[in-house]
Amino acid sequence: MSHWDERQLTVIEPAEEPGLSKKALKKAAAKEAKKAKQQNQKQEAPTQPDPNDPLKDRYGDSPLIQSRAVTGQKWTAAGSLTEALVDTTVLVRGRVHAVRGKGKSCFLILRDRTATVQAVLFADDETVSRPMVKYAMGLSKESLVDVEGLLVKPAVPIESCSQKEVELQVRSVHCISRSETLPFQISDAARPEAVAKSGGDSGEKFATVLQDTKLDNRYLDLRTPANQAVFRVQSSVCQFFRGALLEEGFMEIHTPKLIAGASEGGASVFHLQYMGQPACLAQSPQLYKQMAICADMDKVFEIGPVFRAENSDTHRHLCEFTGLDFEMTIKEHYFEVLDVVEKVFGTICNGLEEKCALELDVIREQYPFEPFKFKPVRLPFSEGIQMLRDAGYTAGDHDDLTTKLEKTLGSLVKEKYGTDFYILYKYPMAIRPFYTMPCADDAAYSNSYDVFMRGEEIISGAQRIHDPNLLVERAKFWEIPIPTLQSYIDSFKLGASPHGGAGVGLERVVMLFCGLNNVRKTSLFPRDPKRLTP
Repeated sequence: MSHWDERQLTVIEPAEEPGLSKKALKKAAAKEAKKAKQQNQKQEAPTQPDPNDPLKDRYGDSPLIQSRAVTGQKWTAAGSLTEALVDTTVLVRGRVHAVRGKGKSCFLILRDRTATVQAVLFADDETVSRPMVKYAMGLSKESLVDVEGLLVKPAVPIESCSQKEVELQVRSVHCISRSETLPFQISDAARPEAVAKSGGDSGEKFATVLQDTKLDNRYLDLRTPANQAVFRVQSSVCQFFRGALLEEGFMEIHTPKLIAGASEGGASVFHLQYMGQPACLAQSPQLYKQMAICADMDKVFEIGPVFRAENSDTHRHLCEFTGLDFEMTIKEHYFEVLDVVEKVFGTICNGLEEKCALELDVIREQYPFEPFKFKPVRLPFSEGIQMLRDAGYTAGDHDDLTTKLEKTLGSLVKEKYGTDFYILYKYPMAIRPFYTMPCADDAAYSNSYDVFMRGEEIISGAQRIHDPNLLVERAKFWEIPIPTLQSYIDSFKLGASPHGGAGVGLERVVMLFCGLNNVRKTSLFPRDPKRLTP
C-alpha cells in the first residue's frame, strides 16, 4: 500500500438494482443507516473544548488567524520528522488525511505536501482527556490542524505513512481551518490506477476518480502527493533550463503576447480585438526572439505562456502551455544550436535524477515509470524515414511523421542506440514554419530539427531566415499578410546575424520524463479545447 493510502479504504458496493434479494436489500439499508449516522456524528462533532475539562487549553478550533501577533513558535515540516528528532517536542501543521478511533484512542494521519506522519491520542486524563480524543475524532478530512507532541519511535514501522520510523504522541491539537464535504477522497485520487482497476492484493473494489472530476476540482486534486511532486519537478525543469543557458552566456527576455499577426503561420491562432484593431495571442515568442538577435543581444531565452488554437483533444495537446524558448547567433552552422540543446537537456535530465530523486519516487508510487535514459543521438530526417521503412512501415520522404510513426521511431532508436532522447534534423521544407532557412544543397529540405523524448516531439527548431527578401517570399508562400509582419521583416533590413533557436513545451517535457500518459497531469490548470475553468 502506498504511503498516502488510508488504513481503511472505502469499499464501493454495487448500486441497488430492481429485483435484489432480501439479503441485498437489508445490506443496502444498513449501509445507508451507517452513512446517515456518520453524517450526524460529523454534524455533532465538537469545535470547542469542554469548558469543564482541565485540559481544555490543549484542543479546539483556533480563532481566525488575522496576523494578531508574532509568537516565535517554530513549526517542523512533516517531511523533516526523522529518528534524529525522537524524544523532542515538535509542532506540526498539516492536513487531516485520515482519522480513526474509538473510545479512549484516536489515530490521525497528517499530510504535509508529499509527507505523511501518524499522530496518536490515548486518553489518560493527564496529557490527553476523553473530550480531547472526541474532538480529534470529529475532525473532518482535509482540515488544517496544528498538532504538538512528543516524537517517538513506534514499536513497528508505520507502513501507511512516509515517515515510517516515527510517530507523534499528541499533547495538543487545534484546527486552523475546517474542510467541508469533499467532492472526492484524496486517497481515491492518489491511488495507483492499476490498483484501482484490479483491486490490489485483496481484490477489493475501490472508488475511481475520473480525470474530468479531478480537473473540475483541481485545487483539491493538486493536494495528492504525486501532484505535489510533479509540480516540484516542473519547477526544477525551469530552474535547470534557466541555469544551463545562463552558464552559456544567455540573457533572459520577456516578449509581448498580444501581437498583430500570426507568429507561426497556419490557422491555430486565437484572434481578438485590440483597441479597435485585429490582433492575436502569440503562438510563440519566435518573432521577438529574432528581433532581439537583430538588436545584437546574441543569446536570449524566455520562459512564458504560448497560445495555440488547436482543436486537438489528445493526450499531448494544450491550447495554452508554458514555452521554454531560446535563440542565439551562429557563426557558420546550425549544429551550434544543437550543441546547446544537448547541453541543456543533459543538465535537466541529470539534474532531475540527482536533485529530485524523492519527488520522482513519489510520482512512481502512483504512476510507475521506467527511468529516463539520456544519451544524445543525432539522425538526419531521411535516416529516420529509412529506419521506419526497414522495420516495415510506410513513410514518405517529404511527409511529416504521424504520432504513431514518431512513437515507433522512438522505440527503434532506443533499441539501436539505448537512449530515450534523440534529434532528427534536416526536415522537408514543406512541413516547417515560414521563417525556416532552406537547406543550401537541396531546397526541398531545411536547416531544421526536432527533439524527441520517449518517441514524442518536444522541440521544433531551425536556423531562421535572416535575409528580408527571402523572408517575404516565404511569408507569401504561407499566405501570411505581409503588413502584419512588417516590423518583423524590417528588423532584418539593417544587417542581421545568422541565428537559430528552439522552442520547448514545459508540460510535455515533464510528462515524458515522468512517463505520464496525459499532458493535463503536468499542467497546473489545463486549457484544452473543452476546458476554460477553473
